[in-house]
Amino acid sequence: MSLPLPRGACPALSAPMQTGDGLLVRLSPASGFFTPAALMGLAEAAFRHGNSILEVTGRGSLQIRGLEAATVASLAADIDALGIVVREGVPVETGPLAGLDPYETADPRPLVDAIGRAIAATDLAKRLGPKVSVVVDGGGRLNMAGIQADVRLAAVRSGQHVAWQFSVGGNAATAAPIALLDEAHACDAAITALNAIAEMGVRARGRHLAPAILRAELARAVSDAAWPDLAGEQGASGEDNIVVLHPRGGAQSALPVGVFALADGRAALGVGLPFGQIEASRLTGFCREAETAGVEEFRLAPGRALLAIAPNTGVCTDLSDIAPRHGFIGDPGDTRLCIAACPGSPACGSGQIAARIVAEQLAALGTGLFDNSLSLHVSGCGKGCAHPAAADLTFVGLPDGIGLVIGGKAQDVAEVRLPNAEIRHGFQRLAGLYRETRRPGESARTCFSRLGAQRVAAAFQGNS
Repeated sequence: MSLPLPRGACPALSAPMQTGDGLLVRLSPASGFFTPAALMGLAEAAFRHGNSILEVTGRGSLQIRGLEAATVASLAADIDALGIVVREGVPVETGPLAGLDPYETADPRPLVDAIGRAIAATDLAKRLGPKVSVVVDGGGRLNMAGIQADVRLAAVRSGQHVAWQFSVGGNAATAAPIALLDEAHACDAAITALNAIAEMGVRARGRHLAPAILRAELARAVSDAAWPDLAGEQGASGEDNIVVLHPRGGAQSALPVGVFALADGRAALGVGLPFGQIEASRLTGFCREAETAGVEEFRLAPGRALLAIAPNTGVCTDLSDIAPRHGFIGDPGDTRLCIAACPGSPACGSGQIAARIVAEQLAALGTGLFDNSLSLHVSGCGKGCAHPAAADLTFVGLPDGIGLVIGGKAQDVAEVRLPNAEIRHGFQRLAGLYRETRRPGESARTCFSRLGAQRVAAAFQGNS
């Protein structure tokens, strides 16, 4: 086993990361799913070797917490005995319902497989930084539009044709567009971009690539790559025989909670994990009932959710009633789905506040502040483990209370601070500000943006 990784690295099973509550490992099944028996076995292994807490991350990976150096090898042996093959190397990610969603633009799995084989035939895994990733988004209800990636390929339909929008360094709205390609050239384009990143060193990411240079290289290599009939699309432009479809944000993914009919007649039930976490015993209990009901596989979903693939919607409806008894969220309107929160103290030695308890207080405000427009993050300390990216409102644990960061990360300087006794009152004042100043049809995010950071901070502190 490798030495524990520093923060910012990727805590694979072979290289766990040190956190405030022990070692953490992150894994995804190479097959894209777990059988009920395998997931139950994994939960039991987390109970034996960790602190019994499992998490599904915002990107849809599984994390096991509270491990020790002496128990990681035992966990790995249990995973091997369960027949779980863990994805290794450069992650090539796609939506959790890829190939199953009747609303997807294209099945991304053949392209995912082609890129994976191409990467495996090179030394890219050794040359790239541990967080470099590829996203292949076929669209549909649970798409990958909001997921950051170094290399992105997103399916675009025009008439009878499907092409792949190739972009780098961001999500669907922020990535730099490079070219519109057919599937045969899309794999080559992804490998070209990964090689370009690798040449800049292990700290390089897709956002460091120069789009014009990468586009020119593609134009020389694959001059026939563009779909001519897509050049007239709104937002499209041509350069050196390459068609570029400029980002329009794309259809955002639905919340991964609820029942989803699948193309093959089956159905999926999505259940959320409160703040991305579930206890091993509760996961085991739910898996056991789900297996008895006929669930064939479980898939991890971005947005901290678990998808149970069932024979029909009737089974999903029955399971949606069972899930809350095991601690899962079955209601897409549950306010806890809007909040990212780490364990905090006392579970984590780095935590300055009990982040999950504070997050529960925030969630208890209900619809007074939540309409799924605001991104909210409660961090036990300045590391920001649960939500490394910026959030609309980030509440950070401090030695003597809590700080509010507006439009930033947990590591940023807080605009205002409150003592522990005032935290709940601060939340209530924010809800009151939204209730009193909201215009008809205005979302919480739009309302707070209009009011400005200074007024929002003043309300939280009680100076409005």
